[in-house]
Amino acid sequence: MNGDKTVTACALIIGNEVLSGRTADANLNWLATQLTEDGITLKEARVIPDVVDVIVDTVNECRAKFDYVFTTGGIGPTHDDITASCVARAFGVEIERNPEAVALLESFISKDRLNEARLKMADIPAGAELIGNPVSKAPGFKMENVYVMAGVPSIMRAMFDGFRHTLTGGPKVQSISVATMLAEGTVASGLSDIQDRHPKVDVGSYPYFRDGKFGVSLVCRSSDVADLETTAEEVRALIRSLGGVPLDEDLANDNSSDKFDTGD
Repeated sequence: MNGDKTVTACALIIGNEVLSGRTADANLNWLATQLTEDGITLKEARVIPDVVDVIVDTVNECRAKFDYVFTTGGIGPTHDDITASCVARAFGVEIERNPEAVALLESFISKDRLNEARLKMADIPAGAELIGNPVSKAPGFKMENVYVMAGVPSIMRAMFDGFRHTLTGGPKVQSISVATMLAEGTVASGLSDIQDRHPKVDVGSYPYFRDGKFGVSLVCRSSDVADLETTAEEVRALIRSLGGVPLDEDLANDNSSDKFDTGD
């Protein structure tokens, strides 16, 4: 725990296949959830292509801006798996065949199948610390505050779980959800006033459509529990003042539609 300091992170999802729509990203929501549980606030997530200059520039920008950077994708055996070499370039170091990584691959892949393409997965930036991969042994790696992981969800999750205990989080963000069958447009003005009065609480509105009626879930998030509870009570009071009824948390968590203004 890092005192009262907000600890920030950025996720970089690397791969042309995600941008083209061929592969649906399955990592971001899971990663964001785990980081939130650990008191680390995911401030940004970027999906970027397999382009050297883009990866290098983005890694350098984000590692200077956030406490942690987590990348997924681009560390496999094919020609377009360029994340490792790009991270090496971002840090100004050589890419080298890591003996420990080679040994890990040899423990999992038979000698007749361990060709040059597969050995490419042992090419790691000089000075990097390996991230274990209990699924297929091909490691990820860490360079300072940048953690480079596989794009395959089961492997990414196993990698993250392996180093999770080394991360230092800040105060954990709590949330209180209050729903109402009033339309979003009805509560918008009053909700804005509440947000202005409580700048350290993130107040979001998420409309839904149920049983032929519009409603909205109002979610307050903060690491300051007292301020959070005060804000949530003001949200409930706002709903009552507009003739609505604050609904329970289970209903508030059902966000079955895309965000839109009902215009009421």
